[in-house]
Amino acid sequence: MSKTKNAVSAELDTPTDLDSAAVTKVSAALNTLLADAFALYLKTKNFHWHVSGRHFRDYHVLLDEQSAQILGSTDQLAERVRKIGGNTIRSIGHIAKLQTLEDNDEKFVPPREMLRELMEDNKKVAAAMRKAHKVCDDAEDVASASILEVFIDETERRTWFLFEATRQEGGNEA
Repeated sequence: MSKTKNAVSAELDTPTDLDSAAVTKVSAALNTLLADAFALYLKTKNFHWHVSGRHFRDYHVLLDEQSAQILGSTDQLAERVRKIGGNTIRSIGHIAKLQTLEDNDEKFVPPREMLRELMEDNKKVAAAMRKAHKVCDDAEDVASASILEVFIDETERRTWFLFEATRQEGGNEA
């Protein structure tokens, strides 16, 4: 296997039947998803910690459940990169370089705006997962594609719950 500047050190060079170009492409796609998972996790926890108002408990519990699910995906994504012989994220700085989702550092965000922002972020993550799935399919990496199928379903479920939580009484959108 030819080594590039992103090559895995010999001590960590996991054997795989995927060619080096496939490992590079799949690893890059999964690492971007991993960075976005960490960014979405932290934003979801931020909103969980700072939500207020009459639906506080419902939103607080919803965001706690969602953040736990998002964090749960990170180990599987990172380990998949390593299983195929790639390098994965090593620091907060590395996450910041790769993430595509915007952070939210506002002092106050109204609860409905929090949920809508998270809904849009989850939609972006689902779309990115579909693109990464195509990369995995092209590389004939069925295991990574299979993991992404589960994560796409979980992301769509989070999106749905966030959408429903932001609807006005009577069924109209917020």
